[in-house]
Amino acid sequence: MVRQAVRMLVLAGMVTMVLWALFPSDACAAGEGHGKSWFELFKTTGAVGILLLLCSIIGTALLLQYLITINEQNLLNPQLVSDLEAMLGEGNIDDAYALVEADGSYAGKVFAAALSRSGGGFEEARKGMEEATTIEMFHLNAKLSYLSLIGNIGPLLGLLGTVTGMISSFQIIETMKAPTPGDLAKGVYESLVNTTIGLFIAIVFLSAYFFMKNKVSDLTLRINNQISDVLTRGLGGETAGQESK
Repeated sequence: MVRQAVRMLVLAGMVTMVLWALFPSDACAAGEGHGKSWFELFKTTGAVGILLLLCSIIGTALLLQYLITINEQNLLNPQLVSDLEAMLGEGNIDDAYALVEADGSYAGKVFAAALSRSGGGFEEARKGMEEATTIEMFHLNAKLSYLSLIGNIGPLLGLLGTVTGMISSFQIIETMKAPTPGDLAKGVYESLVNTTIGLFIAIVFLSAYFFMKNKVSDLTLRINNQISDVLTRGLGGETAGQESK
């Protein structure tokens, strides 16, 4: 319930920031007719603005994909765990291994690594589990790192757009016989739109990256504990029995 509330707050914050960015403030709109909407200012960003827009679209698509796919249902696959525990309880390790090997979930890959080394006893199976969890967690975090990449590229593209925009503006002003402070200010504030968009992208996607990273850490910790419990019940007792003999 708490996690759902946090997700809703994050999404509401993102929507609020998008609406704020797309529409001018009341103070700006009420000012002496010089206020412009962000859409109008976006038209002045040029090619860099298109790159920033593509970054935001890609980042949004990745974030939605991760929110949908990275959850306990997909990573753990409770039905797989239930079937596996029943097979291990009957001592049917070969069929259990075939079951998890065919499963592509996080838990399935970890179970497969553990059972592939179960012939060496429970401790070997545990080592296989630990190695697999390290690898699978690396893969999950590598996916999430694309959000961080977009969050870091955004400000750099924004700075690039600002510099190139100011160069173009000063070139235009240079051709004027008597440029006014208004001519200079117009070129500067239009160039700074790129920086603003870049910072907006950084705030949204770096925040989303840390939110998702913490979510993955929490999920994998709880799933790893469940996997360890299943292996302990399914293989630990059997190994202890063999040692007593």
